Amino acid sequence: MARTRLIVELGMGVDMHGQNYTKSAKRAIEDAIRRGSLVYLGDAFKAGGRPKVFIDVIIASPKPEAVDAEAVLGEIPFGEKTIRVVPGGMDVTHTEPDNIIITNASVLVSVES
Repeated sequence: MARTRLIVELGMGVDMHGQNYTKSAKRAIEDAIRRGSLVYLGDAFKAGGRPKVFIDVIIASPKPEAVDAEAVLGEIPFGEKTIRVVPGGMDVTHTEPDNIIITNASVLVSVES
């Protein structure tokens, strides 16, 4: 079956003090999904429909190897989830002792059609 894209959301997450790349990535996901309103899915569930939902996530982090991808996917409340962590984002320098981390996220929601 084919997939129909419903929504694409972008988010940005920041860890100001902890130097935690996973926390920054989780905040980017939270930022993205707060903007999205999946009214169609809620209406389909209420009507008894159960569309298969796919959530594809891309995280852009200054240190991709430092991101716990499974922990980040835990921020997505439902659906069949995939994640790719790629180089990107920003380590803000000269902010010692904090070393600010900025991470970007892309969340694509599709349903089986």
